[in-house]
Amino acid sequence: MSNRNDDELRRSRGSRSSKSDSRRPAGHRRKKKNSKNALILLGVEFAVLAILLFIIYTLFFRVKVDNVGKVNLNEEKIAESVNSGVEENQEMTGYTNIALFGVDDRNGELTKKTRSDTIIIASINNETGDVKLMSVYRDTYLNLSNDSYNKCNTAYATGGPEQAISMLNMNLDLDITDFVTIGFGGLTDVVNELGGIEVNVEESEITHLNNYQSTMASPEELNMKYTPVTTPGLQTLDGLQATAYCRIRYTAGDDFRRAERQRTVLMAILEKAKQASTSELESVASKVFNETYTSFDLDDIIKLLGNVPKYKVVGNDGFPTADYRSTGTMGKKGSCVIPVDLATNVKWLHEFLFNDTDYQVSSSVQKYSDKIAADAAQYLGQ
Repeated sequence: MSNRNDDELRRSRGSRSSKSDSRRPAGHRRKKKNSKNALILLGVEFAVLAILLFIIYTLFFRVKVDNVGKVNLNEEKIAESVNSGVEENQEMTGYTNIALFGVDDRNGELTKKTRSDTIIIASINNETGDVKLMSVYRDTYLNLSNDSYNKCNTAYATGGPEQAISMLNMNLDLDITDFVTIGFGGLTDVVNELGGIEVNVEESEITHLNNYQSTMASPEELNMKYTPVTTPGLQTLDGLQATAYCRIRYTAGDDFRRAERQRTVLMAILEKAKQASTSELESVASKVFNETYTSFDLDDIIKLLGNVPKYKVVGNDGFPTADYRSTGTMGKKGSCVIPVDLATNVKWLHEFLFNDTDYQVSSSVQKYSDKIAADAAQYLGQ
């Protein structure tokens, strides 16, 4: 589902202060971008719709930000995770990058102590409104931002969104400062309140979809009734069915196909939300308001409402790319997705997201790339 030829993407993000070290000095505060108008695009991920609903809810009911899972990240720590040269890269100018996390929150924990089943980078061209989505496969073997290497979803479990953002910045030469997190219950409620979404279910997916439904519907988890899917084809899925569909990983394509399913569901949610009335969206907001966790504040979000028609998804894919990845068991860390030459994967990512065909990775990414290659040689003989 790659879309690398989006010539309309612009290349202008404005000048930013330079730095000579691979990490920022203590006390340096990075000014947050004013381009958060890109947020509504998140409707293509668990998070996007949650933010859209947040906007509507605050505008109609003037709810205090403290009631919606607003978190103030350590900006200095996040800034230190941005590799040398990234802020000065002119090809990335004019884009806002947001981290979207979907977590398995059986105990209602969205902050940490739970691995992120879904990691998606939403990259927005601030001038054109074009959006690209990049799934980062949860089992990808990366630097967790503390010079330990493991499956990348471990970062969220260990240090919450702050460490997970740092992990993405360090490994991928990005400058993410904001995030949105939502769990299974939140996604289920969103879809139900919208009246379901249209998804084409394959025959091979039905058994697994229903198995996940059965588990999530149990008293130990969401404690709700479920309706089995009985036939393949294009059909309306309710909330539990859609969430279960997102979790399927036991068909051809494994976790790579699951990430694609997640993007499919979230784009279907966005399309359905665009058709909803104000009262319908208010109802959705009341359901999911306390099931999200985000770094965005009220002032940022209120500014977004007028820009909703501007956003459109023009491409989506997964990292590492199929041409430069492998899988294997990395000792006690288990089965991982290995970025075969992380540096090459990062070059590809920058071409995909920012149309930068000549990107040169930072010295930090090259160091991580060499370490991953050495570990793969040790465990897998690659």
